[in-house]
Amino acid sequence: MFGRSKSKGNYAYTATKAKAMKSQLMKEDDYNKMLQLGMSELIHFVSEAGYSKEIAELGDKMKGIDLIERATYYNMATTFKTLLNGSQGELHTVLAAYLQKWDNWNIKVILRGKSYGVSADDIRDDTVPAGSMSAEVLDRLIALDSIDEIISAYEKIESITIPSEVLHEYHETGNLGKIEDFIDTYQYVRLLKILNINNIPTHMFSDYIRTEIDFRNLETIMKLKAEGVYGDAVMQYIIPGGRQIDNKFAKQLADAEKIEDTFGDLAQLDFYEDLKDYIDEGVADARTVSQISQKHKIRLAKRFSSQYPLSVLPVVDYMINMENEARNVRTIARGIESGLSREDIKSLLVI
Repeated sequence: MFGRSKSKGNYAYTATKAKAMKSQLMKEDDYNKMLQLGMSELIHFVSEAGYSKEIAELGDKMKGIDLIERATYYNMATTFKTLLNGSQGELHTVLAAYLQKWDNWNIKVILRGKSYGVSADDIRDDTVPAGSMSAEVLDRLIALDSIDEIISAYEKIESITIPSEVLHEYHETGNLGKIEDFIDTYQYVRLLKILNINNIPTHMFSDYIRTEIDFRNLETIMKLKAEGVYGDAVMQYIIPGGRQIDNKFAKQLADAEKIEDTFGDLAQLDFYEDLKDYIDEGVADARTVSQISQKHKIRLAKRFSSQYPLSVLPVVDYMINMENEARNVRTIARGIESGLSREDIKSLLVI
């Protein structure tokens, strides 16, 4: 699916477009204003802030938090597709491989929906066509009758083969977990292979992805440890390719029986300073790691984007910040709906 193009690609055009799009994203002052609003006012504010097309299109069939959720996802999907479809050559190959994570999201939504008997319309509403698979392709997958048919079609679309033992476990247990884990792991493995390109910006992007894998693995380790799972039972969920948390270090963390037993080892990570205050207070957990991950990735993206302004990096920088904006808007909407205080909602934002 991601055959390497001989063309280098239109880096200057796409990077310039991405930087212009990033300049239109919300600022901290916008979030502060949103925290003062009720739900109907929030929807109006979000519409005026760049989501008017999606709010108008969805407003007849959705209200409140559902409208905010779908509008932010649809807007993000549209902007990502615009950049992907406008890119060429090697740049297109790299962006398509990076955005495959949304194809993964969608296939998991479809598989789970089918597994639980969710209607086709409800499944469709939860998809985010921000990757290589178009809305039409997703509709064809949703229209299929069985899990096996969906998996077979997905394998052909993505040029991927899910191991027979993984499929066998699903057939034995009805649990989609191993299939989902394989899809996520394979996406990272293939992306790192695509990023094996001999130039500095792409190597920096590769390091960014490997750091993302570190955070994913650390979050997994923390989550399972909180459930009393440790040792080899954790290692089956570890994604290979991390920058600092290699297999040996992951095993060391996995073998610790309690979360607190990992704190000393975490001091060797270069993002330890982000974790330190939480560790000192004894409250470092999977949720903490997830939030720190977002802040750390945004800082990394901003730094490497400014160093190589006519490369893939400003495009990735925009996409990371666009995802974060959508996440922040949804967090504010959920917080308002749940009656959380402004301070509590703001503490959940990544700004």
